[in-house]
Amino acid sequence: MPLLLVLSVVFLVFTVPRYLDFVPAHSRVPIRADYPAHYALLVGHILFGSVALLAGCLQVWPWFRTRYPAAHRWVGRAYLFGGVFPAGVLVLGVSPVSSSGFTSAVGNTLLAVLWLATSIAGYRAARRRRYADHRAWMLRSFALTMSIVLNRVWLMLLFSLAPVIQSVYHVDKVTLTQSVAAASVWLSWVVNLLFVEWFILRRRPAPKRL
Repeated sequence: MPLLLVLSVVFLVFTVPRYLDFVPAHSRVPIRADYPAHYALLVGHILFGSVALLAGCLQVWPWFRTRYPAAHRWVGRAYLFGGVFPAGVLVLGVSPVSSSGFTSAVGNTLLAVLWLATSIAGYRAARRRRYADHRAWMLRSFALTMSIVLNRVWLMLLFSLAPVIQSVYHVDKVTLTQSVAAASVWLSWVVNLLFVEWFILRRRPAPKRL
């Protein structure tokens, strides 16, 4: 998992600094003037989400988990209580007013709900010492955490196909931009979840034949 950690660090280096001066004009996301809490919720989500992203990369790294089990537990707490839980709650106040339209808003809101739900399920499984279930739920949670990074990959891929999309659907640039943004939102977490479900099922022992 070092590759995921490197990708996440690079993503954060290019994304987070413009929010550290707390100047709304520097935001990559258009800030709504009719929603006073919008910028504060967005910045809080980004900062807590950064914690979740970095901590999550460490948590799914087998070498780190086996070599430093005590650190794994503490980083896990940071992932949940200093990352996912506050970031997930805050983004529920941001995602419904997505600047890229209703479809993106629905996708991001559902992502936030599932992010919180899978993380809570993973935490409860750990508390009950059901560690196999805990691992499965946290893999799902991390797949959703990584959606922000994969979102940029899908955006670049889909925008590279813009001429093909325009020739097939005959849409203007505004509609194309919103459509690509919406598609990247959904692809960024649905594909991740499908991959993780396949990974979890592949690693489960085959049922015994009678």
